[in-house]
Amino acid sequence: MESKQNPRSEDEIFAELQALASEPGYAHAIAALCFRDNAIGFTSKLNANDLAKLYSNERLVRTEISTLIGLLVKSDLNLTLPHPEQLQLMLDRSDQLLLELHKAMVAPSFKIVSEAIQHKESPNPFTRGDILREAIFYCGESAYDFQFRDFALEKYSADDDWLKTNKGFSISDAITVVHSISKILSNSIFQTLASLQEMDPLKWTMLPAYIFTTEQVVDTTELDPHVVASVLDAFSLLPTDHNESFNSVSDFNSVNAYPLIRISDTKFILFQSYSLVEALYESPFYWMSRDKMYSTDASKNRGAFTEHFCANRMRSIFGERRVHENVSLMRGKKTIIGEIDVLVLFGDRAVIIQAKSKRLTIEARKGNDNQLKDDFKLAIQNSYDQGLSCAKAIQEEGVVVLDKESQVIEMPRQLKEIYIFCVLSEHYPALAFQARQLINVERTEKIMSPFVMDIFLLDTMVEMLPSPLHFISYVNRRTEYDEKVLAGHELTVLSYHLKRNLWLEPDFMLYLNDDLCADLDVAMMVRRDGLPGKATPDGIMTRVRDTKVGEIIRQIENTDDLVLVDLGFLLLALSEDTVIELSKGIDAIVARAAEDYSNHDVTIGISDGETGITVHCNNEPIETAMEWLGSHCERRKYAQRARTWFGLCLEPRTAAIRFSINLDFPWKQSPEMDDAVANLSKVQKKVNISTSVRPRKKKAGRNDPCPCGSGRKYKKCCLYRKD
Repeated sequence: MESKQNPRSEDEIFAELQALASEPGYAHAIAALCFRDNAIGFTSKLNANDLAKLYSNERLVRTEISTLIGLLVKSDLNLTLPHPEQLQLMLDRSDQLLLELHKAMVAPSFKIVSEAIQHKESPNPFTRGDILREAIFYCGESAYDFQFRDFALEKYSADDDWLKTNKGFSISDAITVVHSISKILSNSIFQTLASLQEMDPLKWTMLPAYIFTTEQVVDTTELDPHVVASVLDAFSLLPTDHNESFNSVSDFNSVNAYPLIRISDTKFILFQSYSLVEALYESPFYWMSRDKMYSTDASKNRGAFTEHFCANRMRSIFGERRVHENVSLMRGKKTIIGEIDVLVLFGDRAVIIQAKSKRLTIEARKGNDNQLKDDFKLAIQNSYDQGLSCAKAIQEEGVVVLDKESQVIEMPRQLKEIYIFCVLSEHYPALAFQARQLINVERTEKIMSPFVMDIFLLDTMVEMLPSPLHFISYVNRRTEYDEKVLAGHELTVLSYHLKRNLWLEPDFMLYLNDDLCADLDVAMMVRRDGLPGKATPDGIMTRVRDTKVGEIIRQIENTDDLVLVDLGFLLLALSEDTVIELSKGIDAIVARAAEDYSNHDVTIGISDGETGITVHCNNEPIETAMEWLGSHCERRKYAQRARTWFGLCLEPRTAAIRFSINLDFPWKQSPEMDDAVANLSKVQKKVNISTSVRPRKKKAGRNDPCPCGSGRKYKKCCLYRKD
C-alpha cells in the first residue's frame, strides 16, 4: 500500500507498472483504456460536446498510454483474454499507478515552493529541468493528427529518391498507407462494438478494434503489396526490440518511433493512430540521418522545408508581394548585418520569422538542467536573438533590405510595430510554457514580445484568421498579453479569441482551460478531415460578420492604406456589444443620408476615452467632406482628451468607404478648443448619433447634376431609381 508519510519514488512506481504490463492479456487492458479515453462518437454532426471527454482530468493523456504500450513490449506479447474481473483490476491498477506517478513528478515543485515560503523567498521553480519534466510529459498535443500526415509530404518531397532507394516507397505512398490504416481502425471500432452485442460477456474485449492486416491496407489503397509491406515494415517494432532502454517516462520509448506491433507476418496492432502519423512526420529524418552519405542533404532539406512552409502559409493570406524569403540586411555594398528567413510587410507593420528545426533531446526530457537550457537556446533563444537583431537593424538609416534575388525591398518610412516569430518545425513539448519561463526578452516601443510557436500553430492561425487584418490583429493582442494569458498550449488561446475576442482590462490576467479548444478542434477536423460540423466557431468570425461594422472590416481587410489598417485594428478590438451598437448607429445614418442627402454622423468613445471614432455619411465633394470630418474629429478628440481619433466617411445607400482620417498626437489644452467644444456632448462608450442638416436642395432637373453626388446627370443616374 502507498504510504502518505513516505510516498514512493518514480522508480518504484514505474517498476510496478512494468510488472503489471507484463501480465498475460494486458494488451486487452490497453485496448480498453484507448477506447475509453481516445475514441469519440457523434451522430449527424460533430460538435464541441462530443469532444468533452478528451479534456477530462480523469482521462489518460497520450503519453501515459504510450508509456503503458512501451512497457507492454518489454515482455513477449501474450494476447490471452483475461477474465472480466481480472481485466477490471488491470484497468483500475493502471489508473491508480499513473495517478501516483503524476503526483511523484510534481512533488519536487511543491517541495521547493514550500521551502521558499518558509524562508520568505519567491523562486520560480519552473526554470529548473527537473521541475519542467512534468509539464513536458503531460502537456497537451500541439498538433492535429492530419497536420502530421499532410505536412509530411511537404517535409520529405525533396527526399523521395532516398526513400524509394533505401525504403522501397515514396513519401506519398507512406501517407496513403497511414491514412488507410486510420480509416480501417476507425471503422473497426464500430464493428467491434456491434459484435459485442451478440457475444458472451466473458469474451468481451476491444482489442480487435486496434488490429488490422496487410491485406486490408492493400485492398483500400490499391498500392503494390510490396510497397505496402515496405511501409508497414518501416514503422513496425522489430520482434527483437524489447524496449530495453525504456526504464523511466523520460527515456526513449521505441513504440513512439515504431508504433506498429506485429502479431504475425500480416497482422498488426496499432493502439494510437496519432502515434503513427507523428512517426510518419518525424521518423524518416532519423532514418536519413544515420546515412552518413546523405545526412547533410537531409538536414539541408529539413531547414528549407521549415522556411518554405512559413513563407507559403504567409503568402496564402498576405499575398505574394508582401512576403519575402531569405532576406539580407546590408550596410554598405558588402557587409551583411542580418538575415531573415521570412519577412512579411503589411502597411507599417512587419513580421520577422526565424525558423528552426530543433527537437527536445532525451537528456533534456529527463530533467538535465544544462541540457534543457542548451536545447532551448538552440531551438528558441538563438532564433529570437537573431530576429531581435534584425528588427533593430531594419529601422536604422543606411540599412538596405534585399530579397533572395538581391532586389531592394521597399520598406515603410516608419514601422509602427515589428513582430518576431520563432517557429519550430518539430513538436517541442510544452513549448509555450517553456518559452514563458526560459526566454530572455528585450521589448521596445516598436518591437513586440516574441511569439514562439511551431508550424502547426502557424498553420492553424492562417486557417482560422484568413485575412492580414484579422491575423495581425490577433498577433498584436497575443504578444501584448504575453504575460497575462496563461494556457496549456497556444491553440487554447486562439480558440478563446475566435469565440470571445481576446481583450483584457489593464490589470487583469486570464487563465484558460484546455477544454476551450474544443470548438477550434471541431472546426479544424471539419475543414481538414471533411467531417460534418461547423467549419467556423461561433464568435468573432460569425456573429460580427453580418453587421455594418463587419461589412466595413471586410472592405479594409486587404488594403495597404495605413489609416484604414489602423482603423481596422480598432474595429476588430471592439466588444461584440459595442460592434452591434455602432452598427445600428451606422445603419441609421446611412438610411437618413440616403433619404435627405444631408450629413449625418455617429460617434463612439473607446478604451475609456483614449481613442474613438466618428463616422460621417454624405456625398459631398471630397474636399468639403474631409474638412467637415476633420474638424468634427478634432473637436471630439479634444473633448475626450484622447490620444487618437479616427474619422470615416461612408457613401449613402451603399455604405462604401469614401475616405478615412486618423488624428494621432498628444492632447494639449487650448483656450480656442475649449470654446469650440463648450457645447459638445461628452462621448464615452455610448453611440452618439447626430445630424448636420444643410438646406434641402430644390428638385433637380433632368440635366442637372444628380443630388446623390455621383457627378453624372440626374436623368442618367437616380431619376428612375426606385428605393
